[in-house]
Amino acid sequence: MQILMVLTSHDELGNTGHKTGFWLEELAAPYYVFKDAGATITLASPKGGQPPLDPKSHEPESQTDETRRFEADAEAVAALAATKTLQDINMNDFDAVFYPGGHGPLWDLAEDSASISLIEQFAGADKPVAAVCHAPGVLRHVKGSDGQPLVNGKTVTGFTNTEEAAVQLTDVVPFLVEDMLKENGGHYSKGADWMPHVVTDGKLVTGQNPASSADTAKALLALLQG
Repeated sequence: MQILMVLTSHDELGNTGHKTGFWLEELAAPYYVFKDAGATITLASPKGGQPPLDPKSHEPESQTDETRRFEADAEAVAALAATKTLQDINMNDFDAVFYPGGHGPLWDLAEDSASISLIEQFAGADKPVAAVCHAPGVLRHVKGSDGQPLVNGKTVTGFTNTEEAAVQLTDVVPFLVEDMLKENGGHYSKGADWMPHVVTDGKLVTGQNPASSADTAKALLALLQG
């Protein structure tokens, strides 16, 4: 199994002066779901190289067994420091793609032509596409083979409006994931705030929040192994 994981290259949290990036748990937990299942993992980002880590995801209360395992894993840390440039990625080299969240993707990956094209290629080839937390935002401009938004008519989830309000970033983010998925015709589904909630519709897998990271990866793995 060859799995591509796509990370953000964006590190500015709007005009707040604070930093953002990818959320560590949303990389680490899926990374080990895939690795422990024997998959080969490739990391990529729009700019290549070291992607920015959301500093809040590195605070003690945000750390998990998986984040600690990742940071102690020299091979993983080296791979993260040398992500491949997204536009150099060939969809044919992979069996599935997974997008970890963090707020960063809302600014770059949601608008990135290479990312949009790549997801459309995976979907067109009937290969699994997964995204967790804010990363379903990367589907904003992705179209299906019918020319409609990829999420149109599909059951999907992603970071809720109430979760965004709880972290006080409703007026900072360029768009709200929940609203965008609904506006694009998705059948939006959610569980309780901050609790695991994952939806699979065809080959599209979406998870609601950081707590959903491992389960989103497991759902993607189930599609590959099924």
